[in-house]
Amino acid sequence: MDIGFRICKRERVAPKELVEAYKQVPVANVSDSMFRMTAAGSKLRPMHASGSMAGPALTVKARPGDNLMFQKAIDMAEPGDIIVVDAGGDVTNALMGELMLAWAIQRGVAGFVINGAIRDVDAFVETNLPTFAAGVSHRGPYKDGPGEINVPISINGMVIEPGDIVIGDSDGVLAVPMDAAEEILKKAQAKHSAETRQLQNISEGKNDRSWVDATLKARGCTLP
Repeated sequence: MDIGFRICKRERVAPKELVEAYKQVPVANVSDSMFRMTAAGSKLRPMHASGSMAGPALTVKARPGDNLMFQKAIDMAEPGDIIVVDAGGDVTNALMGELMLAWAIQRGVAGFVINGAIRDVDAFVETNLPTFAAGVSHRGPYKDGPGEINVPISINGMVIEPGDIVIGDSDGVLAVPMDAAEEILKKAQAKHSAETRQLQNISEGKNDRSWVDATLKARGCTLP
């Protein structure tokens, strides 16, 4: 098996019930529950109209501008998968367009994270399959390889293992390590509940802001 040009078997996949639970929690709450230390960067933006996603990662490492392994990954995808492609962030050539999108929908793919460019943007808006990409280019891809499928990849320091839970909404995307997913979910759910209560307090004029001055005083700030 040649490093750099190989297709591996995905050994583990996050449980469906855990994936479903993550669909109910905003990405920001999950990020806060991971100490705000993990992110794929602000360049990965939604290319679809609206909506969130969550699913197990099918990972692809691609040569910039080439989508051969990306094409194969769609053929391999299981319903509900999120295909995550690291193409180095290069946006010279689009890695995906309307034809691949249509085939992915037929395959039951639940979303895409592409550290590269796409084209045929109107199709992504119209079909509204959650898709996050680094840019847009009308220039098409090459189809020669090399590349890898189902290997650990990294996007702007965020490591994604095959089968990890990948979530996304209007704030961006985040990968949740499978082995810590249950613990992180509990913290994120608690964070979401606390923020929901705070929003209710704000609407009722009961918002407690005493913590601001208390923090300033504790850090030695002189208040008027």
